[in-house]
Amino acid sequence: MRAFTLSDFDFDLPPELVAQHPAPERTSSRLLDGTGSTPVDRIFKGLPSLLRAGDLLVFNDTRVVKARLFGEKPTGGKLELLVERVLQGHEVVAHMKVSKKPPVGTTLQMVGGFRATLLGRWPEEDGALFRFGFESDAGEDPYALMARCGHVPLPPYITHTDSADDERRYQTVFARVPGAVAAPTAALHFDEALLAELEARGVQRASVTLHVGAGTFQPVKTENISEHTMHAERYEVPEATQRAIADCKARGGRVVAVGTTTVRTLESWARSGEATGDTRIFITPGFVFEHVDLLVTNFHLPKSTLMMLVSAFAGYEHVMALYAHAIAQHYRFFSYGDAMLLARASA
Repeated sequence: MRAFTLSDFDFDLPPELVAQHPAPERTSSRLLDGTGSTPVDRIFKGLPSLLRAGDLLVFNDTRVVKARLFGEKPTGGKLELLVERVLQGHEVVAHMKVSKKPPVGTTLQMVGGFRATLLGRWPEEDGALFRFGFESDAGEDPYALMARCGHVPLPPYITHTDSADDERRYQTVFARVPGAVAAPTAALHFDEALLAELEARGVQRASVTLHVGAGTFQPVKTENISEHTMHAERYEVPEATQRAIADCKARGGRVVAVGTTTVRTLESWARSGEATGDTRIFITPGFVFEHVDLLVTNFHLPKSTLMMLVSAFAGYEHVMALYAHAIAQHYRFFSYGDAMLLARASA
C-alpha cells in the first residue's frame, strides 16, 4: 500500500461553497450517494430508500453546550474561553484566547456575572488547555452558567455571530448528553419525520456518545501524518448499543454510522475493548474497520484527520473523485453543508 502524506489530502475549495447557514429544512440538504462506482446526486430526505430493513443506524447523542464565554482580567484586558470539558467540583478545562496569559490564581470577571479563577494548565503542568474554577453568587454549576451566559461555539469558518437559529440548528434533534463543543454534523440532517420513516421501514436505531472537542477543527501540520498527535475525546458505547450491533450483524444487517464521531467511537471500542473512556484514535488509510459498513458524513476540511478517516473507509481515490464531483456540482461544505453516503471499501 502506498505511503500517504499530508499533501495527499489537500484540495482547492472555492470559499463560496463553505456553508454559512443551514438548509431551510434539515432534510432538504443534498446527499451525494457515493456507495457505487459513480456518484449519484440525491436529496437527504431520500436516505430511507438507500437503506434496508434490518440495518442499524448508530447516532452520536452528544449535546452541544454554549461553551464560548467572554470576560476580562483584573487589568481590564478582554479574553475568551472555550470550555472543552467539565470536571468535578465546578471546575472546567478550557481554551483561552487572550493577548497576555494571566498568572495562576487570577480571578476573571465573566460576562453574565460569574467568576472564573485560573487554577493551572491541563492535563499536565505545560498542557495546552487551562483549568478554571467557576463560581457564581447563585452557586450555579458550569453547565447552568454556560446555558445562561455562553454562546454557541460555531466553527471558525462560520463568520457570523451565533443567533437563536444557530442555537436550534447547530444541535441534533435527539441531542441528550451535554458536553460537546462541536456538533456531530452528519446527524443535523435528521428530523423527527425522517426518523419515523426509517423506523417504519424497519431500519433500527442506536446511540453512542462522543463529546466532540475543538480539536476536530485543527488541521494536521506535519507532512508525515504519522507524526500528528490526536486530541482526546470522551466516549461511551452503552450495553444496549453493543447488543444492537451484535444483533444487526447476526441477522445480516448493515451498521450505518451517522458521522465520523460515531465511527471513531465504535472503532475505539473495537480496538480497546473499553466501552467508555478517552480516545485518541487516528484513522488513516490502511485501517481495518470492524463494525461500520456504511457512513453518513458531511464534507470535511482539506488536510484534516476527518479527510483521512473517510479516505480510509471508502478508499482514497474514490473519496477524492467524490470531492471533485461535489465541488463541480456546487455542494455546500462543512458543518452546515450537505452530506454524502459512503460504503466501506473492500479490503
